[in-house]
Amino acid sequence: MKIHCIQHVEFETLGTIVEWIEERKHSLSTTHLYENHNFPSMDNFDLLIVMGGPMNIYEYEKYPWLRKEKIFLKEAIFAGKAVLGICLGAQLIADVLKAEVFKNNYKEIGWFPIFTIKPESENPLLKGIPEKFTAFHWHGDTFGLPEEAIRLFESEACKNQGFIYKNRVIGLQFHLEMSNKTIQNVIENCRDELVEGVYIQSEEEMLDRDSLLTESKLLMFSMLDNFEEVVRGQ
Repeated sequence: MKIHCIQHVEFETLGTIVEWIEERKHSLSTTHLYENHNFPSMDNFDLLIVMGGPMNIYEYEKYPWLRKEKIFLKEAIFAGKAVLGICLGAQLIADVLKAEVFKNNYKEIGWFPIFTIKPESENPLLKGIPEKFTAFHWHGDTFGLPEEAIRLFESEACKNQGFIYKNRVIGLQFHLEMSNKTIQNVIENCRDELVEGVYIQSEEEMLDRDSLLTESKLLMFSMLDNFEEVVRGQ
């Protein structure tokens, strides 16, 4: 499978997803929007992964490439491509599918529980995904549910944590791809957001959580395997 990744900032990478790509012997190409704005043709990828970033989806003056990215993303979705958006990537997908993206009631930064809405019997994407697990978060905005999308996950602080659209487009507000290094990189670049808040943890609470990182990696791999199986079966 040919995978293309859109990366918005240098410090928010694919993380452990790279290990999954290598283990499954898929190919990977990347657009680094902080360096260039060149997107591939639709023939050059099977799965598009859109990563996170600290920018807002409407900051066009500061990030003029956002308009071009949204056009490309819309084209990929309506060309029938498989798409996975994480955090900002999920918000961009929701926006392209005409759902609202807005400020959440709470900022959610750190390790907090996620609750699965649909049992795996209703959606093969959720095979092996437990009813409750702990994921890493770093967001202040959230998204409405696009028309025809199915809500998959929620948390105490944020109602819409994930959705799937037409069994081939996934938006996840939380992060399962993180490693200790990627968390440290985000902290170093976004430390100003670590203020007092109900759902904002300290640096010490976020780092060196090996058991949670291991669980997240396994869940990320399971979800990607499920997604690949669903897409190949269509």
